[in-house]
Amino acid sequence: MTRKLLVATHNPGKVKEYRQILADLPVEVTWLDEEGITLEVPETGASFEENAILKAETYARLSGLLTWADDSGLEVDALGGWPGVASARHAGAQASDMDRVQILLQRMADVPDEKRTAVFRCVVAVAAPGDGAIFTASGSSAGVIARKPSGSHGFGYDPVFFVPKYGKTYAELTPEQKHALSHRGRAARRARVLLKRYLEQLEG
Repeated sequence: MTRKLLVATHNPGKVKEYRQILADLPVEVTWLDEEGITLEVPETGASFEENAILKAETYARLSGLLTWADDSGLEVDALGGWPGVASARHAGAQASDMDRVQILLQRMADVPDEKRTAVFRCVVAVAAPGDGAIFTASGSSAGVIARKPSGSHGFGYDPVFFVPKYGKTYAELTPEQKHALSHRGRAARRARVLLKRYLEQLEG
């Protein structure tokens, strides 16, 4: 039996990534825009996990659908872990991805190359209507903040998140390369295993 799975985002790039990762599961992936849901859940949690659970539970209750939500962000070592849980919000609600990238680069203008290390973190939470959060899964990926944006793939901070192993930013990697090493890919693959098990129990 195929079940509808709501991915709690308005970001089409994120939906595309999750559709690829969940392609072999018996779920029909939908998203907030497709369901006509305009409510924005305030991310008031103190951690990525708290925010992911808050979004998953709220949208599951609102939609009546099994819901997959994530919260992720960038933690820059030289900036004391900033922007962290405020990664998507620190520049204000109307700011674009590139606005946020430019603010980050300005704040890091005087940071030497050897101290530009950073970690992307992601937590996925899945919730069912009536049951609340069923599980969470997390993933992280280490890299270096580049001095200027490069590449046209991805979204968010991808153009300045440089991966030494590949000699490229996230935005220069193919989708397959990015899925393999990204924080979201790692969290999603762990969550996928737990979701598969949950769906099998429902069928059992």
